Parts: sequence; structure tokens; C-alpha cells
Amino acid sequence: MSATTHHLVPRAVPFRAPTARLTLKRVNPSPERAELDGAWWPHSRDLTHELPALADVLDPLWGRITRIAVNPRYWPIIPPRIVVNGHAVKVGWFTSELDPHKILLLSGTSGRWDLLVIPPETAAPSAARLMAAASASTAPQSTATALMTAEQTGHRPSSCNADTAETGRL
Repeated sequence: MSATTHHLVPRAVPFRAPTARLTLKRVNPSPERAELDGAWWPHSRDLTHELPALADVLDPLWGRITRIAVNPRYWPIIPPRIVVNGHAVKVGWFTSELDPHKILLLSGTSGRWDLLVIPPETAAPSAARLMAAASASTAPQSTATALMTAEQTGHRPSSCNADTAETGRL
């Protein structure tokens, strides 16, 4: 009797960790639209570099991102478009219509998404609190600027505790 052994040759599977620092709310069963759907903490103020990483993470989750809008107050250069997963995403800006601490993303399949933008120079403990507050499903409805102001003044609601908030961190 002879024994045959088959040794499978290990195959390298590329793994690419998400490069966007992001937290998202869990899906809200309520028909009422939330002010924020989560938070994004970019590494820099270079939208040309930062937006592709963000959209690359969100495309598989929310469907193809087709448009992005920001308030230009904190962004020195706003590219007219970026390329994500082989398709062009239009980038625009609004001054009075869009909170300066928020980014708006549109998908043709799942609609509109609003994220708090945490400044890249924010210290990690503050960023963690802000990310938890923006993505907590039990947090009171608050604007992006209200969350930023509360963090800067130290008047954080109890739901902003990063240790107890429920997040969908990626």
C-alpha cells in the first residue's frame, strides 16, 4: 500500500489594510435622517491624497461614490475630480451650504452620507472622542461644528466617551 500526500503550496494573498481613519454609525432603522453618519480623521489637508483612500474604503460599503463635497475653509486645494477603483469621482465645494467640519459623499445606489471631518492635527485622545461621538447610535443629534466646539471647550456630553460609545470602526 502506498500513501500519497498532497502538499498545498502556500499562496500569498495580498492584504491591504484600510488607510482611512474612519468610524461609521450602524445602520439606523429609523426613517429620520441623522445629522452625521460617522467621522473621518484624515492624515493631512491634501484632498488629492486623502479622498481616494476614503472613497476606496466606502465604495464597497455604500456603493460607488460618485460625488464628494467639502467646505473650502480648511482645504487649501480642492481637486475637481479623483480616481477611485477605476472611476472618476467629482469633487465640489460649498461655503455657506456645508458645515466646514463636514464632508458630504453621494452614491448613486445608497444616497447621501455626511461625515464629521476631524482636523489631521487633532491629538489622538480628542480624535477618538470625536469619532465615538459622531458614530454613536445613541448620541444626541448634533452638527459637526457643535461636536468640534464641545471637544475644544471641554463640554462633552456623556455620549462622547470613547470607551462606551458603540462604533463601526474600520
